[in-house]
Amino acid sequence: MTGVKISYDQLSSEALNGVIEEFVTRDGTDYGEKEISLETKIFQVLDQLKSGKAVIVFDQESQTCNIVSTIKPL
Repeated sequence: MTGVKISYDQLSSEALNGVIEEFVTRDGTDYGEKEISLETKIFQVLDQLKSGKAVIVFDQESQTCNIVSTIKPL
């Protein structure tokens, strides 16, 4: 994997929203038993990006973006 970290503030608001929306609507991104609105999910991910708890990584090989946690598991 040839990933490049991209700061969320380098993207236009439209591009950032698109990356986050695509991420939170992927298969396998279930948030548990309680239903959470798309708007809330987007806000939560944006908050994680702003706080440094997550980063956007662009994979040059597949030409795709992913959002990954920066928090190391215990």
